[in-house]
Amino acid sequence: MKRNCREIGAEYENRAVVFLKEKGYQIIKQNFRCRQGEIDIIAKDGEYLVFVEVKYRKNAYQGAALEAVTMQKQRRILQAAKYYLYITSKSMHVPCRFDVIAFEGERVTHIENAFGG
Repeated sequence: MKRNCREIGAEYENRAVVFLKEKGYQIIKQNFRCRQGEIDIIAKDGEYLVFVEVKYRKNAYQGAALEAVTMQKQRRILQAAKYYLYITSKSMHVPCRFDVIAFEGERVTHIENAFGG
């Protein structure tokens, strides 16, 4: 039976959570959604609040997973992160970072500080 994109996305987000926990990250929230956009994972890495985008591609035929994090996607993640900081009363002075975890087949690539905000 063919699985839909949402099921596959959830599976890889869960894999990313396990991956991050193994690296010592504390997971705060998964699938934060608001009008401004969506953040796959919000985690704590030392002093940093990390907003993580997870991408999956079965293979590079559809384009690299990292290429799917376009400037428009980055802007939406940044806006959602600002909103999250606002509604959780987190100080704007909390150091934040935007990471991308890409799954291509069985290969995992974690880019810390993949884009700025």
